[in-house]
Amino acid sequence: MRPSLILLSLIAMLITAAPASAAAPHTVQPGETLWSIAAANNLTTRTVAAFNGLSEDAQVVLGSTIMVPTTVEGYAALQQTGAVPATPTASAATASAPAPAASSGGSYTVQAGDTLTAIAGRAGVSVQSLAAANGLDPGGLLIAGSTLRLAGGGAAPATSNTPASGPAPQGAYKVRAGDTLGNLARQTGVSVSAMAAMNGLDPNGVLPEGTVLKLPTGAPAPAGASTPAPAQTVVPNAAPDPTPQRLTAADVQSIAAAHGVSPSLAAAIAWQESGFNNGMVSGANARGVMQVMPGTWDYVQQNLAGGQQLNPDSAADNVHAGVMYLKRLLDDSGGDENAAIAGYYQGLSSVRDRGMFDDTKQYVANVQALRSRFGG
Repeated sequence: MRPSLILLSLIAMLITAAPASAAAPHTVQPGETLWSIAAANNLTTRTVAAFNGLSEDAQVVLGSTIMVPTTVEGYAALQQTGAVPATPTASAATASAPAPAASSGGSYTVQAGDTLTAIAGRAGVSVQSLAAANGLDPGGLLIAGSTLRLAGGGAAPATSNTPASGPAPQGAYKVRAGDTLGNLARQTGVSVSAMAAMNGLDPNGVLPEGTVLKLPTGAPAPAGASTPAPAQTVVPNAAPDPTPQRLTAADVQSIAAAHGVSPSLAAAIAWQESGFNNGMVSGANARGVMQVMPGTWDYVQQNLAGGQQLNPDSAADNVHAGVMYLKRLLDDSGGDENAAIAGYYQGLSSVRDRGMFDDTKQYVANVQALRSRFGG
C-alpha cells in the first residue's frame, strides 16, 4: 500500500472514531512495523490493522500515527471486518489466537504478559470485581502460572498475544506451610546462603507461606511439592522490582545493540520471557522484561555493569541487566547462540554438565523462531 493511502486511511479512521474511544495514539518510530507496534502492545497485527483500517501487510510511515486499541475495541474492529464472529462464544478466538490455558469451573491460568485489566476485559467483568473475587489489589501484579477465579463464573478469557507458548520456568516452587529455607536447601542439595542469594532472601529470615522461589535446576522436588500450592502468592522484596511498565521491541533492540548483542536475539528472549512487560513475575521469582532473578541482578551489578548503578525500578535497566548477562553467556559459550539461549533458561553450567533438558530445547527453538519477527 502506498504511504499516501495509509495516511488517508488513518485520517478517515481518526475522523470517524468514537469520542469515547480508549485507544492510544502511537507515533511510528524508525524501524517500526505494524507487527512490532502490535507486539509491543500485546495485540495481534490483524487487530491493530483492523482498528486502523489497514491491511495486515501495510507498511507504516515514519512519523505517522497508529491508534492502539484496547482489547475490547480491537475485538469490535475485528467483528466489523468479519474476521471474528459478531457474537463471540467461549471457544471463539478473540484479538489473540492462542487457546486459553484455563481450568474448569470459571477459572483462568495467568499467562506471561497478562494484566488484571486485560483479563477482566476479555472476560467481560470489571477489574474491581475480578480483583475482589481473588483477594487481589486491582493495581497489583499477577504471577504467571497462578489461577484466577473469574467473577460470576464466566467463561475463561482468551489469552492475549503474549510470547509463543513456551515451557514453564525451571525450578519454580511456592512455599508450603512448614517449609524453611534450610529444609528446602537441604532437600535440593545447595547451601542456605546460595538459595537465599539467588532469591534475594535473608538467610535467617522467616519464609512466608506462598513465597515464590527458584530452586536449583534439575534438583529433586522438595517434599512439599506433592501437596497443593497455597492460594496466596508472596514475592520476595528484592531487586529488580517488577513495575507496571512496558517497552517496545525497538527499546530492547537499541539496548542490545549498545552492548554488542544481536538485537533480534535479545528481543526474542524478552518477548518469550515477558512479552516486554516489566510487571511480570514468574513462579520462579524472576522479574521484569528480561525475567532477571535477584541473584542474577546482583551478579550483573557487581561484575558486569562496569560501575554503572542500575535502577531496580527501571524497565530499561532490567533489559540492560538481562542483556549484559546474555552477553556473558555468549562469551562463555564461545559465541554459540543456542548454548547461550539454553544457559539463559537452564543455567550454562547445568547445560554443560547435563546437556539441554527437553523443555530447554523447546525454549531454544521458540526463541530462534521468534527472531525472524524482530529482523533477525
